[in-house]
Amino acid sequence: MVSTVRSDKRERRWWLFLLQGLAGIIVGIMAFVWPGITALVLLLYIIAAWAIVTGIFEVVAAVQLRKEIEGEWLLGLSGIASVVFGALLAGFPGAGALAVLWIIGAYSILFGTLLLILAFRLRQRNGHRSHDVPA
Repeated sequence: MVSTVRSDKRERRWWLFLLQGLAGIIVGIMAFVWPGITALVLLLYIIAAWAIVTGIFEVVAAVQLRKEIEGEWLLGLSGIASVVFGALLAGFPGAGALAVLWIIGAYSILFGTLLLILAFRLRQRNGHRSHDVPA
């Protein structure tokens, strides 16, 4: 959502960041409003769907950014990882809580690492200016 606010609205892809942020907010609200739903339903219908939708948006954003930045493949790869993660969660719901925790942990590490690498590359590309960093 911050990327949407800070983006130039004349660019075509600002809405991708908006949709991704809104999807995350909607998932959070749904989980808050319906706390009594089972872990399986939460896993299948919310987390898996969120991961797939977010992954698709990230792949689309990476394709659109390929001429603008270097390292866009990291965003695309993290999008593919999100889609695969969502598909695994939806495809193997009975794998058990421990297996699901391992999948979530592995996904989180991979996804976070890819996005951190992309962030550092973007920071190097744009040249870090200390006055741009909020206190």
